[in-house]
Amino acid sequence: MARLLTKILVYFLLFASPLLANQWPLHNDSLNDVVQWDHYSFELNGQRLFVFAGEWHYWRIPVPELWIDILEKIKAAGFTAFAMYVNWAYHAPNNHTVDFSTGAHDITPILEMAKEVGLYVLLRPGPYINAETNAGGFPLWVTTGEYGSLRNNDSRYTAAWEPYFTKISEITSKYQISSGGNVITYQIENEFGDQWTGSPSLRVEYEPAAKYMELLEANARQNGVDIPLIANEPNVRAISWGKDWSNSSANVDVVGLDSYPSCWSCDLSVCTGTNGEYIAYEVVDYYDYFQETQPTMPSFLAEFQGGSYNPWGGPAGGCPGDIGPDFANLFYRWNIGQRVTAINLYMIFGGTNWGAIATPVVATSYDYSSPISENRTIGAKYYETKLLTMFTRAAKDLTVTDLVGNGTQYSTNSAVQAYVIKNPNTNGTFYVTLHTNSSSSTDETFQLRVQTSFGALSVPRYGNSIQLNGHQSKIIVTDFQFGSHKLLYSTAEVLTYAVLDGIPTLALWVPTGESGEFSVLGGKWASVQRCEGCSGVGFYPGQDSSNQTGSELTVSFTQGQGMSVIELDTGVRVLLLDRESAYYFWAPALNTDPSVPADQSVLIQGPHLVRSAKIDGSTIHLKGDSAQASPIEVFASKQVQVIFWNDKELKTSKTSYGSLQASLPQPPTIKLPSLGPWKYNDSLPEKAQDYKDTSAAWISADHLNTSNPTVPTTYPVLYADEYGDPPECFHNSIRIWRGYFTGNATGVILSVQGGDAFGFSVWLNGQFLDSYLGDASVEQSNLTLPFDVSHISTSSENVLVVVHDDTGHDETTGALNPRGILQATLVSENGSVKFSQWRVAGTAGGETNIDSTRGPYNEGGLYAERMGWHLPGFKDDSWSGTGSQLNFTAADIKFYRTNAPLKIPEGADVSISFELSACGTTDAFRAQLFVNGYQMGRFNPYIGNQIEFPVPPGILDYTGDNTIGLSLWAQTESGACASVDWKINYVLESSLDVTFDAEYLRPGWTSERLQYS
Repeated sequence: MARLLTKILVYFLLFASPLLANQWPLHNDSLNDVVQWDHYSFELNGQRLFVFAGEWHYWRIPVPELWIDILEKIKAAGFTAFAMYVNWAYHAPNNHTVDFSTGAHDITPILEMAKEVGLYVLLRPGPYINAETNAGGFPLWVTTGEYGSLRNNDSRYTAAWEPYFTKISEITSKYQISSGGNVITYQIENEFGDQWTGSPSLRVEYEPAAKYMELLEANARQNGVDIPLIANEPNVRAISWGKDWSNSSANVDVVGLDSYPSCWSCDLSVCTGTNGEYIAYEVVDYYDYFQETQPTMPSFLAEFQGGSYNPWGGPAGGCPGDIGPDFANLFYRWNIGQRVTAINLYMIFGGTNWGAIATPVVATSYDYSSPISENRTIGAKYYETKLLTMFTRAAKDLTVTDLVGNGTQYSTNSAVQAYVIKNPNTNGTFYVTLHTNSSSSTDETFQLRVQTSFGALSVPRYGNSIQLNGHQSKIIVTDFQFGSHKLLYSTAEVLTYAVLDGIPTLALWVPTGESGEFSVLGGKWASVQRCEGCSGVGFYPGQDSSNQTGSELTVSFTQGQGMSVIELDTGVRVLLLDRESAYYFWAPALNTDPSVPADQSVLIQGPHLVRSAKIDGSTIHLKGDSAQASPIEVFASKQVQVIFWNDKELKTSKTSYGSLQASLPQPPTIKLPSLGPWKYNDSLPEKAQDYKDTSAAWISADHLNTSNPTVPTTYPVLYADEYGDPPECFHNSIRIWRGYFTGNATGVILSVQGGDAFGFSVWLNGQFLDSYLGDASVEQSNLTLPFDVSHISTSSENVLVVVHDDTGHDETTGALNPRGILQATLVSENGSVKFSQWRVAGTAGGETNIDSTRGPYNEGGLYAERMGWHLPGFKDDSWSGTGSQLNFTAADIKFYRTNAPLKIPEGADVSISFELSACGTTDAFRAQLFVNGYQMGRFNPYIGNQIEFPVPPGILDYTGDNTIGLSLWAQTESGACASVDWKINYVLESSLDVTFDAEYLRPGWTSERLQYS
């Protein structure tokens, strides 16, 4: 602490005076003057901006008509930007295709919507992205070893990424801010802290990594990108690619830091093992880091923890309790006190790892305990985050601040500390208060010692003390400008403000039942226009003792549930809200400027969500969501007399203090039909000894060498990524192997690798031998399986069948870890019996990508998938009926289908999830849920706990029939029994149309599939 205080003092003496505040150089690296940056913040078109972004991934919600839902929710919460990985693997199914046009592969609508909604874009195209996605976003065809070790200047790897990176750079150049779009930064690579050999302090550059970065930078510039190129540090130890740190030609324009101060996984043990003892709610110092490593750049958290992913074996529903509203309240405010002016929350919306997008560390859900949940719900964490993002958007002084002090000396209670940042040009000051021990959850009260234009004060002066109850932080402002007026101080937190007819309306909030006090300069008296839940309101006019500043009016209050309205003699209106009322308070923009000028906004209290606002003469047109019949109150210009909500006029009345009130409609009641009856068919004919593996589905596995750095124990090479003639390699999900031999073998030794939670099952001549059931943290397993002599054929070839599941390729350097059989050794006398040949089947067509809409990650090599039984339009007339039962005995694989009609009315946003459960005596099975051809869930009850699988509109046809399929793989002779149901997560009366025609996203079955039998 003493070291930090000394640094602050020296820094303040050297740099923090108003005369020197503007002397930090504005960088633009000779690109243009549209995007510039300095020690304080980013500047766009001459205007400083607090960049508060939230990350989401379009490829995790592959329905273009729903992207507007995510963007509107980000905008409504007060964010000024969003960040987005572009996934190379999603767009490049093979080494000669780059698809940015088919279905959800076309990202240009997102970049156009960003402009229309009013959000800046931090685009992150890789080539490597990590993201807990298969191979970290590398196309799986680069994981064979043929392209080298990856992430370097190997010419083979360069030739692989260039077509993709060229295309995404060309697209970006048309939508960057310098071309009239809203993309403001372009991240090359991701968490790539490999610039140095040895300690970064030695500055000994690792040439392959540096040359690689130079190639990426050159490609972006050659293809029209003239906005800042950025990189993000994986941790505070890397210190790579920063121009303040070294003069390397490989450096980017701006570097940000990734930080996950809580555990990034719902499995806390992995964080304990990596970082030492895990301590909940322990904050991290960023100020010293940024001052040391990049003092002339903005303090930029390129990824800051928005939640935690749920790994295989993690708790059902993730861990929102560990990373919920309290986390958002404390840690995001802490960042403000650390002088951070650019933050990207990872994730704001996680979405779904449909198909085989996921890497082995995480299963189907990528909910990430995000503010917007996987099923698109917004709840307490979203609203709590909104309390700060709305403030940072309105508090323009935050973009230029110096840290002038920190410690407990600002508080009358030593259990409370403050970090103090001050705008040297305006003297606007922000006191970020929190427990001295940030992990503490005690209830503390205190007064705060502040410096103001009226001199030193201890606040509150008249009312009850400031309160920190639990894991909470508060930002107390002094000399805060709102419109042409100024708050001398406020112990209630500023939510936002709008300037209406030239006079500001200011919204303040305190937790329910707590007290607040604010003082406004220039006021002499005020009146309570509305008192909803308020008590103990007191008015205290005052005068500056030096008689230089003028008058000020102080108001103290205690706020219960509801919203109160105070009107000052200056015309200023102050709205006092408790936490719940603040949750449902909105400040939608009237234009598309992401910074939302104060005179281009209205204030609205009451709805579940307000998506947009537009004023046309005397009418305000609002679009949004209502969760129930409830009141709405609108603060807008006096000219506004009529409210339209979702294109329908509301019966409106005017209050005595000038707002408009009305009632929102009740959402409709919607019920889902029961699922079933079901039909089924066998989906493992390959286990039979006489099955003919001669169709187009099958490739001879006969390689006697491999480019993969992992050397197999036995030959031929049985790595699935190797086979066969490109573009027909089999890279993901389930593969089926058939090994032939003759002779008196007595058993087999198998070593199979498939990633965490993978599994495999083995049959000999149609007779089940055994299975490896899987483990949440085991990637490779060995089985020694004895043969029953009665099952060995002496007159014909014997066939060993291995059905191998694959949970995805590892990330970073692990992307080259092979998937398949590492060893296959027959046990026989003197080792005389060998396999004569192996055959392998995987995804129909392999890399040819015969389903270009859904893409190659959507399906694997099961017979049902190759034949297209999961697709709409397949005729199952000859299948056996099974009623409502999805169960069988014996170790086998079967596929079930049913049709489910939906008729969702217009004007309602409805979210639907499927629920899967084990209904028998065993959980030793694996299941895949298919909805209209999309693999929307992997259900593995032996290992995982995920039972709920949201399916978005567009994949579900909300106004027609839906094909629901389930593959059921029993891994023991006990068989399998699964129950499938669906449920409604929420129904909202909404402006979002979920009855859109998305048939183009659901292509049906064609006879092309028949060749893959």
